[in-house]
Amino acid sequence: QVQLVESGGGLVQTGGSLRLSCAASGSVFSITRMAWYRQAPGKQRELVATISSGGSTNYADSVKGRFTISRDHAKTTVYLQMNSLKPEDTDVYYCNAHIQHYSGSSVYDYWGQGTQVTVSS
Repeated sequence: QVQLVESGGGLVQTGGSLRLSCAASGSVFSITRMAWYRQAPGKQRELVATISSGGSTNYADSVKGRFTISRDHAKTTVYLQMNSLKPEDTDVYYCNAHIQHYSGSSVYDYWGQGTQVTVSS
Protein backbone atom coordinates (compact mmCIF):
# COMPACT_ATOMS: atom_id res chain seq x y z
CA GLN A 1 0.00 0.00 0.00
CA VAL A 2 1.02 3.56 -0.67
CA GLN A 3 -0.01 6.73 1.11
CA LEU A 4 0.35 10.29 -0.12
CA VAL A 5 0.10 12.71 2.78
CA GLU A 6 -0.35 16.38 1.99
CA SER A 7 0.18 19.40 4.19
CA GLY A 8 0.59 23.14 3.99
CA GLY A 9 -2.80 24.41 2.88
CA GLY A 10 -4.58 27.25 4.61
CA LEU A 11 -5.93 30.76 4.38
CA VAL A 12 -3.83 33.56 2.94
CA GLN A 13 -4.44 37.06 1.64
CA THR A 14 -4.11 38.05 -1.99
CA GLY A 15 -0.45 38.37 -2.89
CA GLY A 16 0.64 35.99 -0.16
CA SER A 17 2.47 32.69 -0.34
CA LEU A 18 1.93 29.11 0.71
CA ARG A 19 4.02 25.97 0.38
CA LEU A 20 2.33 22.61 -0.07
CA SER A 21 4.08 19.32 0.67
CA CYS A 22 3.20 15.76 -0.27
CA ALA A 23 5.11 12.78 1.08
CA ALA A 24 4.82 9.28 -0.36
CA SER A 25 5.27 6.30 1.93
CA GLY A 26 4.71 2.57 1.83
CA SER A 27 5.51 0.16 -0.94
CA VAL A 28 7.45 2.54 -3.20
CA PHE A 29 10.24 1.36 -5.49
CA SER A 30 10.27 4.41 -7.71
CA ILE A 31 8.11 7.40 -8.55
CA THR A 32 8.16 8.30 -12.23
CA ARG A 33 6.10 11.46 -11.98
CA MET A 34 4.60 13.63 -9.29
CA ALA A 35 2.07 16.36 -9.82
CA TRP A 36 -0.33 18.80 -8.23
CA TYR A 37 -3.92 19.20 -9.34
CA ARG A 38 -6.66 21.43 -8.03
CA GLN A 39 -10.41 21.27 -8.03
CA ALA A 40 -13.23 23.61 -7.12
CA PRO A 41 -16.68 22.31 -6.16
CA GLY A 42 -18.65 21.32 -9.25
CA LYS A 43 -15.68 21.70 -11.56
CA GLN A 44 -13.25 19.31 -13.20
CA ARG A 45 -9.91 18.61 -11.61
CA GLU A 46 -7.25 20.84 -13.21
CA LEU A 47 -3.58 20.02 -13.65
CA VAL A 48 -1.41 22.65 -11.95
CA ALA A 49 2.16 21.37 -12.28
CA THR A 50 4.16 18.21 -12.91
CA ILE A 51 7.70 17.08 -12.23
CA SER A 52 9.37 14.02 -13.71
CA SER A 53 11.88 11.72 -12.06
CA GLY A 54 14.55 13.58 -14.02
CA GLY A 55 13.37 16.93 -12.72
CA SER A 56 11.59 18.26 -15.80
CA THR A 57 8.67 20.49 -14.91
CA ASN A 58 5.51 21.72 -16.58
CA TYR A 59 2.97 24.27 -15.42
CA ALA A 60 -0.53 25.36 -16.26
CA ASP A 61 -0.51 28.74 -17.97
CA SER A 62 -2.52 30.21 -15.09
CA VAL A 63 0.27 29.57 -12.57
CA LYS A 64 3.44 30.04 -14.65
CA GLY A 65 5.84 32.44 -13.02
CA ARG A 66 4.03 32.22 -9.67
CA PHE A 67 4.16 28.55 -8.67
CA THR A 68 7.21 26.28 -8.45
CA ILE A 69 7.12 22.50 -8.17
CA SER A 70 10.09 20.62 -6.75
CA ARG A 71 11.07 17.26 -5.28
CA ASP A 72 13.37 16.31 -2.43
CA HIS A 73 16.61 14.40 -2.98
CA ALA A 74 14.99 11.06 -2.16
CA LYS A 75 12.30 11.94 -4.70
CA THR A 76 9.49 10.78 -2.46
CA THR A 77 8.28 14.23 -1.44
CA VAL A 78 6.96 16.88 -3.78
CA TYR A 79 6.48 20.55 -2.96
CA LEU A 80 4.46 23.33 -4.51
CA GLN A 81 5.65 26.83 -3.68
CA MET A 82 2.83 29.22 -4.44
CA ASN A 83 3.61 32.92 -4.60
CA SER A 84 1.56 35.96 -5.59
CA LEU A 85 -1.61 34.08 -4.78
CA LYS A 86 -4.91 35.26 -6.23
CA PRO A 87 -8.50 34.59 -5.14
CA GLU A 88 -8.94 32.43 -8.24
CA ASP A 89 -6.28 30.07 -6.85
CA THR A 90 -8.76 29.07 -4.14
CA ASP A 91 -9.33 25.33 -4.52
CA VAL A 92 -8.67 21.95 -2.99
CA TYR A 93 -5.18 20.90 -4.08
CA TYR A 94 -4.40 17.23 -4.68
CA CYS A 95 -1.07 15.49 -4.91
CA ASN A 96 -0.68 12.78 -7.56
CA ALA A 97 2.10 10.24 -8.04
CA HIS A 98 2.89 7.54 -10.57
CA ILE A 99 4.48 4.75 -8.54
CA GLN A 100 6.23 1.46 -9.21
CA HIS A 101 6.03 -1.00 -6.32
CA TYR A 102 9.06 -3.02 -7.46
CA SER A 103 11.52 -3.13 -10.32
CA GLY A 104 9.75 -3.90 -13.57
CA SER A 105 6.26 -3.57 -12.17
CA SER A 106 3.48 -1.58 -13.72
CA VAL A 107 3.09 2.06 -12.79
CA TYR A 108 0.11 2.85 -10.59
CA ASP A 109 -1.68 6.12 -10.04
CA TYR A 110 -2.10 7.41 -6.46
CA TRP A 111 -3.81 10.48 -5.00
CA GLY A 112 -3.53 12.39 -1.78
CA GLN A 113 -6.53 13.36 0.31
CA GLY A 114 -6.49 16.99 -0.75
CA THR A 115 -5.65 20.19 1.10
CA GLN A 116 -7.71 23.38 1.04
CA VAL A 117 -6.12 26.59 -0.17
CA THR A 118 -8.17 29.74 0.32
CA VAL A 119 -7.03 33.14 -0.90
CA SER A 120 -8.97 36.09 0.45
CA SER A 121 -9.38 39.31 -1.51
